[in-house]
Order: sequence, then structure tokens, then C-alpha cells
Amino acid sequence: MKPDVLQLKALSPQLEAGLEAAYTVHRPYRAADPDALIGQVADQVRAVVTGGDLGVPAALWDRLPALEIVAVHGVGLDKVDLDLAAARGIAVTTTPGVLTEDVAELAIGLWLSLSRRMVTADRYVREGRWPRAERLPLARRASGRKVGVLGLGQIGRAIAQMAAPFAASIAYHSRRPVEGVAYAYHASPEALAEAVDVLFLVTPGGAGTPPLVDAAVLAALGPGGLLINVARGSVVDEAALVAALTDGTIAGAGLDVFEDEPNVPEALWSMENVVLQPHRGSATEEARSAMAALVLENLAKHFGGNDGNTEKGREGP
Repeated sequence: MKPDVLQLKALSPQLEAGLEAAYTVHRPYRAADPDALIGQVADQVRAVVTGGDLGVPAALWDRLPALEIVAVHGVGLDKVDLDLAAARGIAVTTTPGVLTEDVAELAIGLWLSLSRRMVTADRYVREGRWPRAERLPLARRASGRKVGVLGLGQIGRAIAQMAAPFAASIAYHSRRPVEGVAYAYHASPEALAEAVDVLFLVTPGGAGTPPLVDAAVLAALGPGGLLINVARGSVVDEAALVAALTDGTIAGAGLDVFEDEPNVPEALWSMENVVLQPHRGSATEEARSAMAALVLENLAKHFGGNDGNTEKGREGP
């Protein structure tokens, strides 16, 4: 008999086809009454498949007594209760490694787009303002800037490597110094922000965790500084960020993630000093195909008794 899987959100056709082939899949998000469907199948559900943006809702854990594994399509774990999973012996897997370059590329793209005002210039052309010789503000050179990376994990290192040809210098902050890297280490986010021109955020966040980037960090980044966030919206005090962008505390921001997705503060919509993306760091054909394959591999290894999956504990990657 196929194991029962609860799929909490729509995923790629490749992944959904793979799930259908190997498991009995229940999709409450497609049901007229999602809660009723969960109630009908809860006792036999052995796996949950979800996204890092959704995780596992707090009320769902107690309804799934037979749950053995949570397979996350992504690397975000801030919406998965790892302590509860550990207490119940439930495996939690992610899809690390296969999206590293894709997220790093988007981070660099946000930086270049922001510095060179690409979105503003694109809109200038599309709105027919060029023939009218309307003024278009000058952009800023990206090369020669001091770059900081907050969170030097896999993606943080990839960003640092991609930024190297542009950067005058690269520095970082993590919970502790990382062995084997030549980049300058700063002991706090505020110290890092004060030392750089462009600050990339690549550190995990989580519900109930105070934002690492608050008004003091933004003030340290300064009126010429750019903030690029491809981590989690919870890493930044969003109200402080909006204020800093409005009053010129920082020069601009490139944002792929937000505090209450998909709801983005309306104040950001009309700002010319921001570039906004709808959480698309891993949204390439290549990454999503590899992520789907890894979710299926993690499930297959679990149910086949193989421990070689990408199981995560409290510390994460």
C-alpha cells in the first residue's frame, strides 16, 4: 500500500506527478472544505510535503498522529517547528545545494538593477517618456563598492564569489567566524553595515525571532548604502526599512522577500529606489526541476529505510 502524503500547496508538475506515482496524495488546498479533507485522512498521513514559505501550520501537527516526515520544497525552515518535530521523532528535509546559484544570481541581479536604475529606465522607455526628453536620474556605478554578506552559508558564499569581480572588498557576519575564508569578519550586523556600501541578507529568520536588521543597522549602512534581501522578510524590521527608504537613511533596497507574503507594504510600490520581486530566488527551470527531484529522493529514502536524505535539525544549514 502506498504511503499517504499530505501536500499543502501547489508545486511543480514534475513533483506532483512523482508524488502521484509513488504515494496516495491528499491536497486540501484543492478541496471545497480543506479542513474536512484533512480530518478524513489525518490518521493515515505519514508525510507532509510543503514549501518553505508555508511550512507546517501550528494547528496541523497534533492532527497527524502518524506523521513521520516533513519534506520541504526549499531551504527555509522558519515556519517548521523543529523542536516539536525532534520531540516526536519526525524527520524534516529540505532541498539544499540545488538552488544556491539561482538565489545568488537573483541577489546580484537586484544589486545591479538597483544601482543602474534598470527598472526605472525600463519604465521610462515603456511609458513613452524618452521621445519627450523627460529627465531620467543618473544611476550609480556598481563596481568598486564595499560588499557585506550577512550570513555566510552556501548561498552567502556564492553571492560573495559572484560579487568579487565588482567589489572593492568583501566582509561578512555570521554567528561565528567561518574557517577557511579570507573575507573580513565583523562581530555584529551593525558593525558590518557600517563597514560596507552594499549589504546582502542571506541569514535564516524565524517567527518570534527579533529582526537582525533594525533601525540601528539601517542607520549604520547610511545614506549611500544599498540593502539586498534574499533571505526571509522576518530578518528585517520592515517598518524601519520603509522609513529608512522614505527619509533617505539608506539609498535603496532590492527585495525578494517580505514580512507578510504575499502582502507587500503599499508604501514600497511607488518608490523609485527599490526593486521588488515576488520571492523568486529559486524560480528557474533548472532549480525547480532539481528541487522536485530532491524532494522525491528524500521521501523515497525515508520510506525505503535509507538515512541518506537531507534531514535538518535545529541549527539548519
